[in-house]
Amino acid sequence: MPIQRKLAYITVVYWIMLLYVIAALVWWFIALNQQSSEMAALRVAQVASNDPAYQEKMNEALAFKKRKNAQYTGEGLIFLLVIMVGAVFVYRATRKQLQLVRQQQNFLMAVTHELKTPISVTKLNLETLQFRKLDESKQKKLIQSAIFETERLNDLTNNILLASRIDGGETVDFSQNVALDKLVSDVVRQFESRYPERKISLTHEGHFLIAGDELLLRILLSNLLDNALKYTPPGSMVEVKLGGAGKYVTMEVSDTGTGISDEEKKKVFEKFYRVGGEETRSTKGTGLGLYLCRKIATAHKGSIQLLDNKPQGAVFLVKLPVWNG
Repeated sequence: MPIQRKLAYITVVYWIMLLYVIAALVWWFIALNQQSSEMAALRVAQVASNDPAYQEKMNEALAFKKRKNAQYTGEGLIFLLVIMVGAVFVYRATRKQLQLVRQQQNFLMAVTHELKTPISVTKLNLETLQFRKLDESKQKKLIQSAIFETERLNDLTNNILLASRIDGGETVDFSQNVALDKLVSDVVRQFESRYPERKISLTHEGHFLIAGDELLLRILLSNLLDNALKYTPPGSMVEVKLGGAGKYVTMEVSDTGTGISDEEKKKVFEKFYRVGGEETRSTKGTGLGLYLCRKIATAHKGSIQLLDNKPQGAVFLVKLPVWNG
C-alpha cells in the first residue's frame, strides 16, 4: 500500500478511535453526575421534616452533590487532557514514522540509481577499451570517464559509511592538526579536474590550522561543492571563500541556483531530506550530504548555516574553531 494511502487510512482510524474515546468519556461524566444527583436526592428524601437537624442534613446533602460534581468534572478534564496529549503524541509519532519510511524508500531508490549509473558507465568504458581498437585520445577520454564515475561511486560509498558510523555512535579522533587552506585548495582542484566545464572560484586569506579529522573535512567540503554544482546552471560560477573571524575560520560555498525557501531551510540538514517534492525533483542525490555536513561541523565544535545569496542562490557558511595548540 502506498505511503499516502496508509497515512490517510491511519488518519481516519485515528479520528474514529479518538471520537469514540471522547464520547465514552462524556457518557461516563453524564452517568456519574446523574448518579450523584440520585444519591443526593435519596439523602434528602431520608431527612424527616420535623428532624431538629433538618437544615444541617439538607445542607450536607447539597454539599455532597456539589463535591461529587466537582470531583467528576476535575477527573473528567484531567482524563480528557491526558487523552488529547497522548493522541497528539501518537498521531505525530505515526506521521513522522511514515514520513521516515517514505524518505528511506526514496533513499534506497536514489542509492540504487546512483550506484547503477557509475557502475554501468565504467563497465561500458572498460568493455569498449577491451574489444575495440581506439586511438590514444579516445582511450584517454574513456579512461578519464571511468575514473570520474569511480570517484562518484567512492564519494557515495563514503557518505553511506560515514552516516552509518555517526548513527552507530562511533567516536572519531579530532586531534589532528589540519591545514584547512591547503585542504580546501586540494578539494577545489579535484572538482575542477572532475568538472572541467564548470566554473569554480576560490578565495582564501591566510593560513588556517584547525583541530579535526582531515577525511571528514574533505567530505564536508566535497558535499557542499557537489550540492552547489547540482543547483548552479552551467556557465554560472560557484564560489568558495575561506577567511578568519576571531577564534573561528569561516568557509563559504555559494551557488547561483534557484535558492531554498524559508520553509525548507529548516529541513535541508535532516537525514534523507531532499529539496523539492518527490514528484518534481530531478537532481541526483541521496539526502545524506547536508545531513553529514551538519554532523561533521558539529563534531568539530563548529556550525553550519544556510543563507540567501544575492541576487539568487544559496550560501552555506561553515564556522570552525582555529587551532589553539
